[in-house]
Amino acid sequence: MPVLKKQNDNAVNEFNQFVKPVSLWADAWKRLKRNKMAVIGMWIVGIYLFVTFGAAFLPFYSYTDQELLHANLPPSLQAAGTVALVKLSERKLELEEAIGRTDREDLKRDLTRINAEIEQITREHDSNPVHKRVYIMGTDYLGRDMLARTIYGGQISLLIGIVGTITAGFIGIVLGSMAGYLGGWFDNIVSRFVDIMYSLPYMLVVIIIMSMVKDSSNSMVLGIPLNIIILFFAIALVSWLTMSRIVRGQVISLKNSEFVEAARSMGAGSGRIVFRHLLPNTVGIIIVYSTLQFPSFIMSESFLSFLGLGVSAPYASWGTLVSEGVQGMQLYPWRLIVPATAMTIFLFAMNFLGDGLRDALDPQSKNRA
Repeated sequence: MPVLKKQNDNAVNEFNQFVKPVSLWADAWKRLKRNKMAVIGMWIVGIYLFVTFGAAFLPFYSYTDQELLHANLPPSLQAAGTVALVKLSERKLELEEAIGRTDREDLKRDLTRINAEIEQITREHDSNPVHKRVYIMGTDYLGRDMLARTIYGGQISLLIGIVGTITAGFIGIVLGSMAGYLGGWFDNIVSRFVDIMYSLPYMLVVIIIMSMVKDSSNSMVLGIPLNIIILFFAIALVSWLTMSRIVRGQVISLKNSEFVEAARSMGAGSGRIVFRHLLPNTVGIIIVYSTLQFPSFIMSESFLSFLGLGVSAPYASWGTLVSEGVQGMQLYPWRLIVPATAMTIFLFAMNFLGDGLRDALDPQSKNRA
């Protein structure tokens, strides 16, 4: 086996040939780049984060602006006024045929209303800039842009994932590492508490909590609706449990290693050993688990919002948009397809990225060259 020597901060072998040292992260990045799906997932996640949180600086329409004359317009590259006129004209012909058969008064009232709307759009088409908008993803039942609502709705959904991940990282890592290193009564207390929390029907508890505060959307705390804050808290309530178990197991397997004994013999305290020596050796699995757990938080929020227990109007999330889209999916399928597709692509991208990180950060990975 060639012997490496240190010479002028460069590694050389026994033939005095310079060998460039490769760190764990450089090696992991090299292996990650070989996984095409993981790289694609990473780019998609990056684009989502940039577009979603930078939406205020990008040329999107307001997600709250309502234009009832543009209600339920299909996706199109034409001006909204033109699309609305075509839609109303088609509806006018249908009503005229129906009136010729049945002569119902309600149909006549609808025809009068549609004629008034056609006249209004025709009169305002050139003067009102709203009619010149282009809704490439269509509009909802209040004439709001589906693209803008999907992008701004992603802010809530992604924030749920970020809050859950940060909570899992902070509480889970601290408690898990201390429990694994200290052991004894502290480990027993933390482990039993985690077992008790796991025994609770988590989603049922969250549904009960959200049902109790369902009408609190008008209450604001620091400019944020109270029900959204409680939703964040409910999602974060148990997000750290699995993380603490994973970190605890890793710390227990490493705490008797030679480098820990060396640090202890040099007088390092428990805190320094845990946070300067043990945790850096578990950061790989922490990152991997966080990326795989991120989508589960978004799915939990979407499930609650789908039940009507999540985000309330005028705010939106992917879950609320899907819930609204299901109600009119037969007549207006784009209202369901647009947010559902956006959420699905992001969840797939996060899972591909998580799988790629798992292989890249595993020293025994079969993908390693």
